[in-house]
Amino acid sequence: MSLVLDSVTLTYPDGDGRLTALDAVSLDVPAGTLTAVVGPSGSGKSSLLAVAATLVTPDRGRVAVAGTDTAALSPADKARLRREHIGIVFQQPNLLPSLNAAEQLQVMAHLSGRPPKAVRGRALELLDAVGLADQAHRRPHQLSGGQRQRVNIARALMNEPSVLLVDEPTSALDHERGAAVMDLLASLTVERGTATVLVTHDRTHLARTDRTVTVQDGRLTAEPVRA
Repeated sequence: MSLVLDSVTLTYPDGDGRLTALDAVSLDVPAGTLTAVVGPSGSGKSSLLAVAATLVTPDRGRVAVAGTDTAALSPADKARLRREHIGIVFQQPNLLPSLNAAEQLQVMAHLSGRPPKAVRGRALELLDAVGLADQAHRRPHQLSGGQRQRVNIARALMNEPSVLLVDEPTSALDHERGAAVMDLLASLTVERGTATVLVTHDRTHLARTDRTVTVQDGRLTAEPVRA
């Protein structure tokens, strides 16, 4: 299942007028591919991510997630779509300090109505997939920054999303840990078949992505697709 943005325009109130955050943006992200979105601060990257996550409704255009056109969905239906089909990796992990790594993932399943104990096996499987099988019992303060970001990624995959949206995953990491996180995202995208969009300021690791698009003043320009 893919993520499709078709001629999406988003504006915000700005004094007596409107500020255009996204200007007729179109983007198609097939399943199993990783697309990086780059651009300066204020260019529209965060707005694109918010629209893709169905957290913000555009003025015009179409957003389709896993084959579902989101335009006619109610707020409750959008919330359900996010729980079932969209994984979001925030810039800051925001892990719950009282829970260990496995429990951070189990909470996500609980929000979808499944008992935490019933999904512990999946939580442990995902922690193993991100290289933290031996850290499942540790709480956030016992993990490094890179390890916390890996828990953050595993948590976003807990409900088997079709679409994975990632916000600045390497911003708080050094080069080595940043590279490891990008390698992980690239491999998980293929293994889990997600349509992954990564917003970043950092061009250092873009060789690990399938495609890069640039947002400037709300307009999107695609860079050459890598062979």
